[in-house]
Amino acid sequence: MSLKSRGEQSSRSVISQKWVLLLCLGSFCAGMFFTNRMWTVPEPKGIGRTTATEAEKLKLVSEGCNPRILQEKDVVRESKGFFGEVYRTHNSIQTLDKTISNLEMELAAARAAHESIRSGSPLSENAEKTEAFGKKRYLMVVGINTAFSSRKRRDSVRATWMPQGEKRKKLEEEKGIIIRFVIGHSATSGGILDRAIEAEDRKHGDFLRLDHVEGYLELSAKTKIYFATAVALWDADFYVKVDDDVHVNIATLGDTLVRHRAKPRVYIGCMKSGPVLAQRGVRYHEPEYWKFGEYGNKYFRHATGQLYAISKDLATYISINQHVLHRYANEDVTLGSWFIGLDVKHIDDRRLCCGTPPDCEWKAQAGNVCVASFDWSCSGICKSAERIKEVHRRCGEGENALWSATF
Repeated sequence: MSLKSRGEQSSRSVISQKWVLLLCLGSFCAGMFFTNRMWTVPEPKGIGRTTATEAEKLKLVSEGCNPRILQEKDVVRESKGFFGEVYRTHNSIQTLDKTISNLEMELAAARAAHESIRSGSPLSENAEKTEAFGKKRYLMVVGINTAFSSRKRRDSVRATWMPQGEKRKKLEEEKGIIIRFVIGHSATSGGILDRAIEAEDRKHGDFLRLDHVEGYLELSAKTKIYFATAVALWDADFYVKVDDDVHVNIATLGDTLVRHRAKPRVYIGCMKSGPVLAQRGVRYHEPEYWKFGEYGNKYFRHATGQLYAISKDLATYISINQHVLHRYANEDVTLGSWFIGLDVKHIDDRRLCCGTPPDCEWKAQAGNVCVASFDWSCSGICKSAERIKEVHRRCGEGENALWSATF
């Protein structure tokens, strides 16, 4: 090929490349022009300015994309689920515990009734009705601790704060209150002392006989057997022990106990903590004084023995464990010791230990009627057979208070 022909081909190829570039640039410019003219996108309202609320939302969205924050949220969510499961499990355990407690109560009642039959002790009229028709629910069982030599005291109680005859039956049926004198047997079973109590019971029908040999040093054992027997015979919310030389206002006692009806494991009384007496020969001597620490120490808190009340679950606990519960010399200390280590609610109510007139009289006039009245110096009303009528007249709540009360 000649040089001339090569020059012409090179010139055409250069021109072609230039035109290609120009056409490309022209096409691009035309495209940009038509795009701006025809596809103009209007600005949406509200997007031109970002508000504080929207900023917070955007922050939350951006945080949601942060792996660390997402992990923390998962931990919180898992913790909530875990505690929810714990709460539901706790409720299930409580329900199961209550069911077991009810079964234990029924077992204790059946066991005590069976033991009573085996020992040859006759069932009371109430127990026979219980066997035939099922248990009626009562508010309280009041056991009046008495002795063979306390006939005058019992008669003075019958003449004052303890309803008799049809009124006592009405009290049981309408108010759900059982009241009985509590006594065991003499060392000589069927002797003159036992026959005297049997004759008195035929007349009044207000005794609860225990499978227990009477004796002052056996008060702790008597208390244990009383609660075990009472919880077997009567299904009540509370079981009360009171001495036969104490004046009691029954309606006020009922009102006091009702306030604590919904609470489990209740122990009500005038709580005290007296000295542990190590010296022999003195009243209230404690032979096991060494168990309470150094010489001069005091007892743990416990209710004074003149009057106290416990809820049904505690009475059932005593019944079930009566064969292994330790007894100290003093009955009130013994009862308090049985509840050491248990989840028991101690309720200190000073109206359960008022003094005799004028103390209880002044309180009654001020509208604060006492539950129980006695003399501390005598651990009961001094010469109660002669003086309890006066205490009843000046400090009694009145008969209408009992029959108008609703529990």
